Amino acid sequence: MFYGRLNPLGGGFRETFDEQYHCFSGAFSDKPQLEGGDKILLPSSAFEQLARLQVEYPMLFEVRSSKGRTHVGVMEFTAPEGKCIMPFWIMQNLLCEEGSLVSVKNVSLPKATFVKFKPQSVDFLDISNPRAVLERQLRTFSCVTVGDQICLPYNDKRYYLEVQDVKPSEAACIIETDCNVDFDAPVGYVEPEHITRPPKKDDTSGGVAKNNPFGDAPEPLKARRRDVTDDDDADAFKAFGGSGQRLDG
Repeated sequence: MFYGRLNPLGGGFRETFDEQYHCFSGAFSDKPQLEGGDKILLPSSAFEQLARLQVEYPMLFEVRSSKGRTHVGVMEFTAPEGKCIMPFWIMQNLLCEEGSLVSVKNVSLPKATFVKFKPQSVDFLDISNPRAVLERQLRTFSCVTVGDQICLPYNDKRYYLEVQDVKPSEAACIIETDCNVDFDAPVGYVEPEHITRPPKKDDTSGGVAKNNPFGDAPEPLKARRRDVTDDDDADAFKAFGGSGQRLDG
């Protein structure tokens, strides 16, 4: 199916690719890497139509279901005719089931300059360097759309992050672009409480005062120290005590 739109460079109307397919998850393909990005598989007939329309690269598409929409790239044109294979997490964003009907339309998106994500679990904080992991994983993505929850596979675990904000528009391309990435606090995250202990006060009723020379020594030891300090007994050891004698007689 094709629709005409005015070419801003002149030359009348330019046709737009807009087709309907039955969507299926990556479990129906031999492409396990499909779940690690936002790219879909389209049939070979789609490539023929896109080539005839001279669609600009990178090829980006708006995918719509009866309950939602998102934006994706294309990995290959190897899907069976009449079918579209996509990551399961994209089907979850579209609220689709296996075999649901979706429309796929080619679009042109601006380059993203800023994206903000909100992790959907505090487990995301267990990653030693989440920013580096996310930036590396985003290399397998083509675009981002506000409201989507993208899937981030890492160390045999899947982390989900909601796209909270995108600039300059709610959907943008992230291929070969200098984009700033920010994080919001994960869902369920609670700021740790900072307990401030009050300063110790001098206790003259039974505690040890700050000017006590014996510190926190046990009472029996304190008593012995007082005995030694206050005792002027001649038998007590005195350093360098006693009478001296001349060596020359």
